[in-house]
Amino acid sequence: MLDVLRRIVQEVNAAASLESALKIIVSRVQRAMKTHVCSVYLFDANTQHYVLMATEGLNPKLVGQVRLAPSEGIVGKVAARAEPINLEDAASHPSYYFVSGSGEENYHSFLGVPIIHQRNVLGVLVVQQKHRRRFDEGEEALLVTMSAQLAGVIAHAEVTGGISVSETGPVRQDAKFDGVSGAPGVALGNAVVVAPPADLDGVPDQQIEDIEHELERFSSALEQVRHDIRVVGRSLAKRLKGEEQALFDVYLRMLDDNALAGEVMAKIRQGQWAQGALRQVVQSHVQKFGLMDDPYLRERATDIKDLGRRVLARLQEDTPDICHIFPPNTILVAEEITPAMLGEVPTDRLVGLVSVLGSGNSHAAILARSMGIPTVMGVVDLPATRIHGKQLILDGFTGRVFANPSPELTLHYAEILREETRLTKGLESLRDKPARTLDGYDMPLWVNTGLVTDIALALDRGAQGVGLYRTEVPFMIKECFPSEQEQVESYRRHLEPFAPQSVTMRTLDIGGDKALPYFPIEEQNPSLGWRGVRVTLDHPEIFLVQVRAMLLASEGLDNLRIMLPMISTVTEIDEAMALIEQAFAELNDEGHQVIQPEVGVMIEVPAAVYQVRDIARRVDFVSVGSNDLTQYLLAVDRNNPRVAGLYNHFHPAVLQALQFVVTEAHREDVQVGICGEMAGDPGGALLLMAMGYDVLSMSSNNLPRVKSAVRGVNLTEVREWLTELLALDCPQHVEARLSDHLRAAGLSRLLRPSPAEMER
Repeated sequence: MLDVLRRIVQEVNAAASLESALKIIVSRVQRAMKTHVCSVYLFDANTQHYVLMATEGLNPKLVGQVRLAPSEGIVGKVAARAEPINLEDAASHPSYYFVSGSGEENYHSFLGVPIIHQRNVLGVLVVQQKHRRRFDEGEEALLVTMSAQLAGVIAHAEVTGGISVSETGPVRQDAKFDGVSGAPGVALGNAVVVAPPADLDGVPDQQIEDIEHELERFSSALEQVRHDIRVVGRSLAKRLKGEEQALFDVYLRMLDDNALAGEVMAKIRQGQWAQGALRQVVQSHVQKFGLMDDPYLRERATDIKDLGRRVLARLQEDTPDICHIFPPNTILVAEEITPAMLGEVPTDRLVGLVSVLGSGNSHAAILARSMGIPTVMGVVDLPATRIHGKQLILDGFTGRVFANPSPELTLHYAEILREETRLTKGLESLRDKPARTLDGYDMPLWVNTGLVTDIALALDRGAQGVGLYRTEVPFMIKECFPSEQEQVESYRRHLEPFAPQSVTMRTLDIGGDKALPYFPIEEQNPSLGWRGVRVTLDHPEIFLVQVRAMLLASEGLDNLRIMLPMISTVTEIDEAMALIEQAFAELNDEGHQVIQPEVGVMIEVPAAVYQVRDIARRVDFVSVGSNDLTQYLLAVDRNNPRVAGLYNHFHPAVLQALQFVVTEAHREDVQVGICGEMAGDPGGALLLMAMGYDVLSMSSNNLPRVKSAVRGVNLTEVREWLTELLALDCPQHVEARLSDHLRAAGLSRLLRPSPAEMER
């Protein structure tokens, strides 16, 4: 049965459209289960009916015609209950609904299972038989498994415009794709899809007008590849057996005009550019070979892929990629955004970034936040190859991308963009004003940095210090570990502009989703693995060089603070302190005039929360990393778009942990700061201020908003809000009530629209 399931899934995934996928499902399931009927009903959101979309056994003329209301029939009952219904005699069930002309009267046994994707019932998969019997557990399990597989296909086809249950047409407006926010903001523009060199799967579709020129380009690339294959074949002739040499002849025959090349040329003549035509043909053949039973033939899919990459590489050498022509309001789209890609786009034309892979902590996301470019990462089901040149709306606040937006949605987001622009300009006047509440409390606002470009923006926004300098960023842009002197120069560029204000440098925080290309860390569960201080304590040679560089960079400035990430036990602090003492002693022995800096730790794992007093006795300050603390407390990977909706720093457990940390640390007279995203949220910042946090550190772009919020409230009043909110048991209730308080305080302009408001 597992082999049958594997084959069906392979065929469904290889289907060119949802219609063909549904036909494969009903045909193969009917055959595998030896039933007389298999049918698929899908929900039409426009008419609120379940529509017969494919069948094997019932009258095929009724496909698209049979429409059942949610309250009609056993199909409607399956959908309403969202669980299987297994009946020996369907006609005797009180919900039975007879469809005239279907032939259903001949079938008695009925098994229906819901097709569910992310809690939404998309349809119902049904099998029926003539004789009366209950389907056994194995048959029911197979059908449930098939419905789960089908759910993903349907959801992907719906958002990409591949289907429409409605009769209004196949093109869907406002197709929505969910990811995670990489950098906040809204962007409206045209997609420019960029693929890495020789990456067939990333090549976008592109219509061309000069067909003859495109055919010449393809023919030239083919001839170059043929030449390459002949050269390799001759060079290896003496080392290969006759049958192995024949493989090179097979390669050459594949490139004949009557084989792959001919199919590619046919697609070019239809108006597709050579790269896109090549991708379509190669993918089609790879899918066909992959479904074959013979292992030898299945392996030929690898040969075809290899040939395709060779031809693509030659095509890309022949002429600059036409996708690299950047129009005004470019939204750059790629499988994985790299810094090199960013460097290719004129900054005055780039308005947004979309990455199919990656997380909110990727290098590209860090750069985007620094540059103030709205970004969405890890976008699920984005059909990157089909959206080149198409209009997109990027919502960096909620982590969503809309393709083919309607005029109404475009107008809605254009107004949000105008409001954001007006607010940003209106807050510029606060630069030199203190972050002081109406009743006279001063709230120090610091910034998070990682790039040299962050410095000017931070100072321009009136930052009072740096609460988090991500030292891993200089490591990311190198091809090997930077030397001590390179690190000294990099750190000095951050320390000097802020002197005498403090600059808090976090020691190297790699691992998890932040890997260095020259120091890869591959783990099954990286978030709970070898990361942060765990790595640097295991490699004291890296840690000592970095600490020495920090101390040398601060010589004569004396505004350095060192912070240790991912602390989960006091032993780690003791070991790190010993190494810092060693570096300090070495430099003094070498004649350098360095002073011992303040040393602190990040509180970002639950273990550190409950040992915060023990930790505070060993350090000069603590700083909460609310991003990691939230994900560890809630067991939610914030970079996984499938569960990102569960990540919420207003969760009651998170609020209580944050209050516990500051209360306990203050009992040891230790300064407590916070440097996660919550500190950059105006409402979150006010609650943290009320809890007693001594320093809030945030992105430079968020600082004016937070300062405006602080200046618009009384601390005594916000403490009353906090008392009320800590008594609530639901994060959504906390957010709603906090929004009410902000509106009542006249700060509604600082509220960003919720996902539901964005959709309206």
